[in-house]
Amino acid sequence: MLGQRTGTGAAARLRGGGGGSPEKRFVDRGCLTTSSCRYTKHVREPGRIPACIGGNAVTAVSIDEYAVTDAGGPYAITTGPDGALWFTMVHSGQIGRLAPGSEPTSWQLDPACRPMIIVPGADRALWFTEYQADRIGRITPDGSVDEFPLPTPGCGPFGIAAGPDGALWFTETIADRIGRISLDGQVTEFPLPATGAFPSAISAGADGGMWFTMNQANAIGRIGMDGRITVHPLPTEAAAPVGITAGHDGALWFVEIAAGQIGRITPGGVIVEFPLPDRAGRPHAITAGGDGKLWFTEWAGNRVGSITTDGTIETYNLSTPGCEPHGITLGSDGALWSALENGSLARIASATTARSC
Repeated sequence: MLGQRTGTGAAARLRGGGGGSPEKRFVDRGCLTTSSCRYTKHVREPGRIPACIGGNAVTAVSIDEYAVTDAGGPYAITTGPDGALWFTMVHSGQIGRLAPGSEPTSWQLDPACRPMIIVPGADRALWFTEYQADRIGRITPDGSVDEFPLPTPGCGPFGIAAGPDGALWFTETIADRIGRISLDGQVTEFPLPATGAFPSAISAGADGGMWFTMNQANAIGRIGMDGRITVHPLPTEAAAPVGITAGHDGALWFVEIAAGQIGRITPGGVIVEFPLPDRAGRPHAITAGGDGKLWFTEWAGNRVGSITTDGTIETYNLSTPGCEPHGITLGSDGALWSALENGSLARIASATTARSC
C-alpha cells in the first residue's frame, strides 16, 4: 500500500482524548449545525405526498418519531448485524441501540469524544469515529467497547465505511488523509493530493474502491485498495459535498449541502447533478433504500426525500419543527430510519400508490 503513515492502534478501553470541535469546523464549511431542538416523545404524521404529474405513481409515506434520549444529539445511524438500529449521540458522547419492540439502550464513552459516523464491520461489530478524541471505536452487539488512537493528532476522523478488503476505511477531515484500520487495530494513513480538502463521508463502491466526498475541495475522491487516489471535480462551484453512498445502479450518489443538489458519479467519473425543489434545504446524508431509490435528509428543510435513478425527486416534511434530520439508513424492517438531533429517531415507511391527476 502507498500509505504515508502507519501505526498500531492498541485498543484503549474508554480513554479520554482531545481535539477540535467538529461543529465549529463543519459550520464554517457548510456541513452541519448544532442549534438546539425541541424534545418530542412520540409523533405519528403522514409525510407530504407530492403532486403527481401525468398520472404517474407517487409514493405515500408515513413517518413515526421515537424518542431515544432527552439529552439530544442522535447524529448518525446504521443497522447492526443483530438487526437493531445503532446510532451516535454526538453531544453526550454515547452510542445508542434500539431493537424492535424494546426500549433504547446506550453506552457512555468519553463525554467529550464526539462520536460521529457508525457502521457495521465484517467482524459483526459496529465501528465508529470519535472526532474530537482522534480515535476509531468498536462496539460489539453486547456492548463491549474498544478504542484505537490514530497516529496523527488533531486529524478529526469523521466518515467510516467497511471496505471490500474486510478493513474499515475512514476520513481525516483536518489532516486531509484517508485512513484504513484492520480488524485487529492496525492503522494506515494515505495523504490526499490537496490541502484543506476536508474529506467527509466515505462509501465502498461497486468497482472495488472507496469513494469519498471532499467537502472543501468541491470534489469526489476515490481510493483503491492499493492506496492510489483519483479526484473528480464537481461541475457546480462551492457545492460542498457531504454524504455519499453506493446506489443500486452501480454508481455512487452524494449530496451537495451548499448547492442543494443530489449528485451521481459513475465508476468512470461521469457526474450528473439533480437540483432539489428547495435549494436551501441543506441535504446532509444519503442511503440506498429497499425500493431501488436513494433516500436523503435535509436538515435545514426539516424533511427527508427520495430520488430515483432517473432523477425523480419526492420530499416529505417531518412533523416536529426544527428536529434536524442527519443520518439515514435502511432498517431491518424494510423502512428508512433517520437520526434527529432533537433526541428522536424517525421511521419512514413508504408504499407506492397510483393517483389520478
